[in-house]
Amino acid sequence: MGKLNVPLSLIQWTEGTTGVDLVAATQRLEAMGYHELWLPEIFGREPFATAGYLLANTSKIRVSSGIANVYVHDADSAAQAGNTLAEFSGGRFSLGLGVSHPILIEDRGHEWVPPVRKMRQYLERLSEAPILSPLAEQAAPVIVAGHGPGLMKVAAEHGDGSFLFLQAPETVKKAREAIGPDKELHVAVRCLIDENPASARALARRANAFYISLPAYHRVWSSLGFEPADWESGGSDRLVDSICAWGSLEQVTARLQEYVDAGATHIVLYPCNADEDYQPDSAMSVNWNWSLLEAMAPS
Repeated sequence: MGKLNVPLSLIQWTEGTTGVDLVAATQRLEAMGYHELWLPEIFGREPFATAGYLLANTSKIRVSSGIANVYVHDADSAAQAGNTLAEFSGGRFSLGLGVSHPILIEDRGHEWVPPVRKMRQYLERLSEAPILSPLAEQAAPVIVAGHGPGLMKVAAEHGDGSFLFLQAPETVKKAREAIGPDKELHVAVRCLIDENPASARALARRANAFYISLPAYHRVWSSLGFEPADWESGGSDRLVDSICAWGSLEQVTARLQEYVDAGATHIVLYPCNADEDYQPDSAMSVNWNWSLLEAMAPS
């Protein structure tokens, strides 16, 4: 089986595992040749502190915020964190930033602002933030999460790249056209190795249930010809097949190659795990799905 000709990374919740086990898992990913570990942010570990600890205990793998919430870190703080981590790690940190969703920020006392305006203003301040400490030789790349055309334009104008999640290759192609030929385009894809269509799609629906309910995704999927019935039922077969990679190892790899062909410069695996608790009130328990990660390992 051929390998993808772009860097292969992983986005993974770190909750549900001890710090010692998390370091061991990251070192294992490093030995397997993975390019980068992206750390999400909702309710669990703080991404910058976690990234610093993991970077201090590794030597090659990148560890980045994927994706830090711009409502809970002001631009000056994010600039300081990004430059500090890039400096201390020898340039192995990327500052992934996103506007999140109203349901996740309003309960924390923040007022929702139109995403494009919020991100543009944030990145403008980020570029001007005073940092009175030694800088890395090269500041941390700023990777802007956003799958709508407005945020893609902001990434093109103010960022070093874009980060897409739960999108079809058609959206990746639009992102490449929007951000231009030279910027990084990181694409996170839900993956599972299962050749049974019924069980594979059932797990994909369970793993993506929270995201499939969010209006921000509906708007983009609508632009590709999907309709409310495609997400109101928990995800139609057509939608699941469009945004997930499932099947044999060869089929999953071929599916990921479609994203590369559409313009992705980095593929970010996001495994679906059969024994993971995907309930909204769960502790974000972690299951690294080593069988998939070993099968896909670049090394």
